[in-house]
Amino acid sequence: MSIETPEELAAMERVGALVASVLAELKAAVAPGIATGTLDEIAARAFARAGATSGPAELVGFPGTICISVNEQVVHGVPGGRILREGDLVTLDVTPLLDGFCADAAVTVPVGKPSPAAARLLATADRCMTSAVRAARAGDPLRLIGKATQRAARSAGATIYADLVGHGVGRTMHEAPQVSNIYEPHVRQRMNDGLVLAIEPMIGLGTSELVTLDDGWTMATADGSLSAHVEHTVVVRPQGARVLTAA
Repeated sequence: MSIETPEELAAMERVGALVASVLAELKAAVAPGIATGTLDEIAARAFARAGATSGPAELVGFPGTICISVNEQVVHGVPGGRILREGDLVTLDVTPLLDGFCADAAVTVPVGKPSPAAARLLATADRCMTSAVRAARAGDPLRLIGKATQRAARSAGATIYADLVGHGVGRTMHEAPQVSNIYEPHVRQRMNDGLVLAIEPMIGLGTSELVTLDDGWTMATADGSLSAHVEHTVVVRPQGARVLTAA
């Protein structure tokens, strides 16, 4: 969507603030010994308190309130009985629907103390996100987001999963346009003032090949290597993007 009225902006601010608060609550609960299903229950209770529902569950029939992906799982991890262990990386991907509006954000956090390689991966993911958000400016080509993401990842030797992309968001979970994480020179669209995007770098330490697990939802690295996924919902402005899902 593109925000056209103060009322639409206020609604997106409300759902963005909910995303940020739920992510903060989940991050505080992450610890060795907790099950991903327990984290999902925390998110479900937080949504219910706010009068929100789960975008993935309601719109595409996802079997959970949020997506929770661990280590080699890049995106769309199904919460359940998996127990988090010291040194794991867990991605918390939160997408509520609130009063007819939707925001989407994700963060990968360590369980306890990360390994040096995992810590570098997380730092690289954050740099990718910062670079991508800085590239989201009204009037500029959309392809610059992917260019910035790709440059930040490659400078650190990280792999980008080019088949996984960001997207428009706002009135529903997935809207046009597609937001690539690599530079695609053929993309000519320019970002307009008020455009709402979910920017989401997804990177890893191994090959770029991905597989879908037997649950039919979870996408994981084919070689079992670590991955990280960060995401924010932003509104594009001439002076630069405003992050709606930041704490």
